[in-house]
Amino acid sequence: MAVNPSTRCTPSVIRYPSRRSLLALCKQTSSRPVSFSGARSARIISVQAQKSGSDGVGPKRSINIAETEVPVGSSSASAIDFLTLCHRLKTTKRKGWINHGIKGPESIADHMYRMALMALIAGDLPGVNRERCIKIAIVHDIAEAIVGDITPSDGVPKEEKSRREQAALNEMCKVLGGGMRAEEIQELWAEYENNASLEANLVKDFDKVEMILQALEYEMEHGKVLDEFFLSTAGKFQTEIGKSWAAEINSRRKAGLENNSN
Repeated sequence: MAVNPSTRCTPSVIRYPSRRSLLALCKQTSSRPVSFSGARSARIISVQAQKSGSDGVGPKRSINIAETEVPVGSSSASAIDFLTLCHRLKTTKRKGWINHGIKGPESIADHMYRMALMALIAGDLPGVNRERCIKIAIVHDIAEAIVGDITPSDGVPKEEKSRREQAALNEMCKVLGGGMRAEEIQELWAEYENNASLEANLVKDFDKVEMILQALEYEMEHGKVLDEFFLSTAGKFQTEIGKSWAAEINSRRKAGLENNSN
């Protein structure tokens, strides 16, 4: 989905989301209830959540966002606000694993971290900027801090999923305070979303490779058969590295299944 320049945050004007706009956004993009406390002012956002069970399947969390008065335009405050919001990436479990009964599944941040490692260790490819691949891997699911992990089982059309994530990303960039870093995050996310570069092609493959590697690990740890994840990615890898790594994972899985059947 192309990024509308008019919606990007600019360094010259810092706009902060109002309590009303954040509440409306969360209602549109997430089933998690949101409540606000504290007087309206600018701007430290403090996020508190009810803890779910260790397997991530407990009751849905209630997010309380409290605002504390700080000097407008404080870069330190904006950075900590943004990082506090990103904390949800560490605590939100990937829904595909929850739906398959995996206890203690990986978080969104877990998934993105290993993708970034993949970009770090991958061999050099002509015309591919590895540093940019690492950055794309780090931000590609960042909007899920607000919208959560939307999976095909949720029945949300692709266009609507993209719209929700773009709206969430816009809000996150406002929390960050705009400027060059916020614009870079927008650009990296859009590049991945649109599969618009060699780097995006490679990171798209890493997204699938990380998923099937995790599926293999869960099959081994929990004694489950998770065919769905392997079938949904078969034949969809765009790069030679992606194809090679996926083939290695599938080869190890096949060997493991054969050993278990003997």
